[in-house]
Amino acid sequence: MKLDPPAGGFHGPVKRSITIAAHQTSISLEPLFWDALEAAAEARALPLSALVAAIDHARIQSDAPPNLASAIRTWLLDQTQPPAAASGQAEDS
Repeated sequence: MKLDPPAGGFHGPVKRSITIAAHQTSISLEPLFWDALEAAAEARALPLSALVAAIDHARIQSDAPPNLASAIRTWLLDQTQPPAAASGQAEDS
């Protein structure tokens, strides 16, 4: 099976600094994820830092919180899934 690369090619993570709850933190995400995160913030009429803070808050509520970059990627991917697919995962197993 042959797969084509993504439209913009493959790119490694880009580190950015964001202030969350008055604390500076660095997050490394691939450009594709930065673009999606910025679009999600814009769609919600939120500053990027506010959306990241909300994701971070949800992340730390979990029993075994992943790192923030992983939480952001997971949240973004979940946002692209149809509601039935997200809730029906157990049914497919």
